[in-house]
Amino acid sequence: MRVLLCPDKFAGTLPAPEVAAAVAAGWREVAAADELLIRPLADGGPGFLDVLADALDGRRVPVSTVDPLGRPAAGEILLTDGGSTAWLESAQACGLHLLTADERDPKATTSYGLGLLVAAAVEAGAQTVIIGLGGSGTNDAGAGMLTALGVTPLDEAGLALPYGGAALAAVATLDGAPRLRGARLVAATDVDNPLLGLHGASNVFGPQKGADRADVLLLDTALERFAAVLERDLPGCPPQLGALPGGGAAGGLGAAILALGGRCESGIGLVTRATGLDVALDGVDLVITGEGSFDHQSLRGKVVAGVAGAARDRGLPCVVLAGQVSTGRREAAAAGVTDAYSLVEHFGGEERGGLAAALSRPAEGLRELGARLARQWSR
Repeated sequence: MRVLLCPDKFAGTLPAPEVAAAVAAGWREVAAADELLIRPLADGGPGFLDVLADALDGRRVPVSTVDPLGRPAAGEILLTDGGSTAWLESAQACGLHLLTADERDPKATTSYGLGLLVAAAVEAGAQTVIIGLGGSGTNDAGAGMLTALGVTPLDEAGLALPYGGAALAAVATLDGAPRLRGARLVAATDVDNPLLGLHGASNVFGPQKGADRADVLLLDTALERFAAVLERDLPGCPPQLGALPGGGAAGGLGAAILALGGRCESGIGLVTRATGLDVALDGVDLVITGEGSFDHQSLRGKVVAGVAGAARDRGLPCVVLAGQVSTGRREAAAAGVTDAYSLVEHFGGEERGGLAAALSRPAEGLRELGARLARQWSR
């Protein structure tokens, strides 16, 4: 039997290659003769650059940047196509994982560090800069990134605004022009949410980053004002910026990229093409994918959705492994998911300590689930 293992990371516990390795180890304990194709994936969030670096013939270049609170951080860019294309991961500078629980405050965190990465890519000569969006701890609609690229938000007095999403409630105009040297920006997004409104960056993702209800309302209002200023003062910014799909990705970084004349593309679509996943899918009998939490967001452009849809189109069964599963069976089946297994349930459920076990022993649980799947599926 030929089995394709193509999971995303399990956020906070295991990167995608380790997830795939654990499942493979369990499968081989039961069905050693089966052929396993291992293709770890990412949708734009943490792990995006590692997956691409393994798949593409490129050069990784270290870049000094800053984290969401302005502290020094280590980043990098991946240069491919002879240096004409640069791949970046926003989470290296804006990632929620860079902050402790007490530091999470989207009113104050900044995307300035991502601007430093983009600037480094432009200075390296890249004409296309592809930015993986996801896992961010920021909600400033890319204001910090724009500042690093030469576009500074100002208040009514002509003073530069402090960093963070909350300060944008006082934005009045912009100063400067983007220093991109003609480079084209592409946002590799894991979501299709707009910047503003009930399904926007602040309402949907703000609470994950430390925002309470009052913070969410403040941030959404601030981003609405900033979007209006971008439309008015930034040449080439598309109209109705706050409503465009993908604009809400990574705390509004998608909107900033669109405002700079860039475009949004499916992160999993880009990774699928780069890793040759389509070719791998054409020659297997079973597909196994997964992520940390299989929930309502999973079917909105994330790895599981992309993989399950591609498997469904080929008539292949697709099994999802996740830390937790909250997606309805009918909804999952419509997306192409044959079955879904939860580490929490595997370890006995929350009432019996399953959540703690899933967080502390994910590799063990995935290996055991891999063995269980081999007993069910291997011929």
